[in-house]
Amino acid sequence: MNLGEVLDVLARHRGSRVDEIREKITWLEVGGLEVVAVDERTGLLAGELHARYYDRAKRSVSMADCLALATARLLGERLATSDPALAEIARAEGCEVIPLPDARGRRP
Repeated sequence: MNLGEVLDVLARHRGSRVDEIREKITWLEVGGLEVVAVDERTGLLAGELHARYYDRAKRSVSMADCLALATARLLGERLATSDPALAEIARAEGCEVIPLPDARGRRP
């Protein structure tokens, strides 16, 4: 997910204010979050992952999910997620997962 998508989801779906979201993103960056641009290689891998694993009933992962996984794989980093379907795909692709708790406290 890119920062624009993060901002959009938090503002439109969660009702957060745009200025507060921008401030929190800045805090994350100051704390060490590395923001990387999506290049052709990453975009193609994300598309390949989505084509290979997406299933509306079993694994309805978004392109944004696949983009996060593609980025983690290409950078040799772990993927932090609370999404069981994304965690399953990441593990199948040999990417280490940092399991985050969902709204109910469950980890994938």
